[in-house]
Amino acid sequence: MVIRGGQVPAGVHFVTPDDNALQVGKQWRAKGTTIVAHAHCAVASRKEDGFLQEVLCVERGRVKAIFYTDDGERVEEVILQAGDTILLIQGGHGFEVLEDTQMLEVKMGPYVPASKKNLEVKSR
Repeated sequence: MVIRGGQVPAGVHFVTPDDNALQVGKQWRAKGTTIVAHAHCAVASRKEDGFLQEVLCVERGRVKAIFYTDDGERVEEVILQAGDTILLIQGGHGFEVLEDTQMLEVKMGPYVPASKKNLEVKSR
């Protein structure tokens, strides 16, 4: 499968079927958008049971990635810009979109809506 460059419409658009072992899509987020802190729960699939992992490649724009423990405690934040790639293995994460941003997203499948849960973020 070839995923061509170029701008995508606003929102998240996956190009793979929900039952595929890898979920691949692109997303376009406007400046000021917040992606609520969340963690990916353990899911049973064709892989070993474990946490859903994902990779985000920033193609355009800038986002602030915020990392949390599984208990919702803020650990670290980092600014990502065009050309940066992030691997999310375990723990919680959320994003603040600092500029209009387009990202390529690759994550483990198949798609299971229950594999994502919002974290109760603890104040510092």
